[in-house]
Amino acid sequence: MFWVLLLLLAWGFAGFAGTRLCLAAGRAGTAERAAATADVRHDLTLYEAAYLSGGPARVADLAMVRMSRQRRLLLAHTGWATVVNPRGHDEMERFVITAIGPDGQSRIAPVRTAAARSEAIRHLGDRLEHAGLAVPAGSGTDVASAIRLVRAATLAVPLLTATALLLPSDTELPFLMVCLWFLLPLLLTLGFLVIARFELHPYTRWASPVGQRHLDTLTARRDREGDERDDDGFGGDRDGGESGFLTSLATRGIRALAEPELRAAFNHRDQPWRE
Repeated sequence: MFWVLLLLLAWGFAGFAGTRLCLAAGRAGTAERAAATADVRHDLTLYEAAYLSGGPARVADLAMVRMSRQRRLLLAHTGWATVVNPRGHDEMERFVITAIGPDGQSRIAPVRTAAARSEAIRHLGDRLEHAGLAVPAGSGTDVASAIRLVRAATLAVPLLTATALLLPSDTELPFLMVCLWFLLPLLLTLGFLVIARFELHPYTRWASPVGQRHLDTLTARRDREGDERDDDGFGGDRDGGESGFLTSLATRGIRALAEPELRAAFNHRDQPWRE
């Protein structure tokens, strides 16, 4: 009867994950209704949008790309960053320059890691949390983490099923019947995922429901301004295009970069040394 213990464990995983998702969805819905009725006015900066969309690492990427676009930092496709102008325009840029080092050149990966852990980004996150736009660090109550937990439970149930079938059993219960018993918690977790796919907003792990609402507004405004620039036949002025480019980077990440060499700079991996 050892398979019964595994079945109870599968039900425990499925039940806990589903309950966590329901509670997170309920809190998110309450916060969204409160945000809809409250007059919350907060124009997100690019750094704030980057943090809410992708966390500290996204903010570091945005700072380096903006410096690169302004010819103050050279990002090579080989994965190296070189300081061209050592004067940062804000605290984040100054930290990037400091992280690169006195030689003015460093690999991009350690600079990103150091910048993501900087005091500047920590203070940015604290401000967003205080404003109710970011999920408190370590709270574990956001919808995105709850959905990941349900996915983990969905993977755990088949593993427990396989374990139960492989272990020797002293019962005469048919093989198919054991599978059917384990099928029930699997259907439960799959049902939660389907409901989450069609009914829940695609939250990020960093933005609260109110913060997600501001991100949606920012994205809609970016798309609308992009359509207007396309309609004028000239593509708009350079500043408008640059602002749209950085907004896309803040909300979508490195995949929004159109330049192959710039994407290669961030995606480059060190190759093993060969003589």
